Amino acid sequence: MDQQGMSRRTMLRTGAVAGAVTVAALGATGMFTAGTARAATTTGGTLPYPSGVTDTSHCTPEVAAIFRDVFSAKSRHDAAGFLSHFSTAKTVYIDASLGVAMSSWQDLSTFFTPFFATLPAAALSYPLRIVGDACSAAIEFMDTPEFFQQEIRALSTVTFDRDHKIVRWVDFWDGRGSLKPNTIGSAYPPDFSDSVTNASPAVVKAARALQAAFAAGNAAAAVSLMSDEVVHEDLATHTRLRGKPQAQRYYTRALGKLPYGPGAAVVHVVGSGQGGGYEWSAAPVAAPMRRGHTAIELDQAGKISRLSAIYDASLFSDAAYQSLVGLAAEAPLTTA
Repeated sequence: MDQQGMSRRTMLRTGAVAGAVTVAALGATGMFTAGTARAATTTGGTLPYPSGVTDTSHCTPEVAAIFRDVFSAKSRHDAAGFLSHFSTAKTVYIDASLGVAMSSWQDLSTFFTPFFATLPAAALSYPLRIVGDACSAAIEFMDTPEFFQQEIRALSTVTFDRDHKIVRWVDFWDGRGSLKPNTIGSAYPPDFSDSVTNASPAVVKAARALQAAFAAGNAAAAVSLMSDEVVHEDLATHTRLRGKPQAQRYYTRALGKLPYGPGAAVVHVVGSGQGGGYEWSAAPVAAPMRRGHTAIELDQAGKISRLSAIYDASLFSDAAYQSLVGLAAEAPLTTA
């Protein structure tokens, strides 16, 4: 990393300059883009980012519209429009991978107003999937490389107040997948405002039951909560499984080694009866990792039809990471 990048990383870690910190959903760690800013513009009411990329099958139209506005403003580099979606009275924004927190609307404004002015037109950010409602939701999105040095793909939790303003946003992204190695330092936030909640009882029940099964290392109990054609994704290890038999075999092999296995616990939940996500404290086997996030989609019967786990695999050694990736491999075949 060059000197500019290193000094910026140091600034992010220490929070030495008031407000001059960042989080992945609004542009992950990296350097300011040089050159004259040119905001992406819309024509004829079209989106400033690619159309048709957002899966809204498990969210309400209301929250889909909110996030469309949030990411349109972000992609246009419209700081005022972007910040208008955050509560001026109570806002916390945390990057769980970097361990950086902004604890007020003014902190957000102090950083993003000048930062957005530096961005080139090609710097876009857009939602890929929304799960939940206008009370709280999980959102998967990406920042193009022009925002910072690498493409950032995040899976975040967002909580709204009664006026549908954002009061809590926590980003989770994999530094290894973004080619951005991270470390956990002594300044890692001890408080994630976990008491700020607005999730439906249905998604809370599903999240707690699933994580209880994972924490117990009970593969059978975990898949009993799932639909027959459940999809399991581990975004950090690039693992995708489909169907209860595959999932159960994988959990039997893997739960004892995964960050969300025995020793992990639910710490915060977002979402609606259609699904959402839950943040978890990491299992001891994943040290020094502190947190991760699992998004869940629910079918009409309340069964989990899709779950997507994300955490920062850059905290692991290459050997440990490859070991986790290898857990997706089936056991050796035997002849009859």
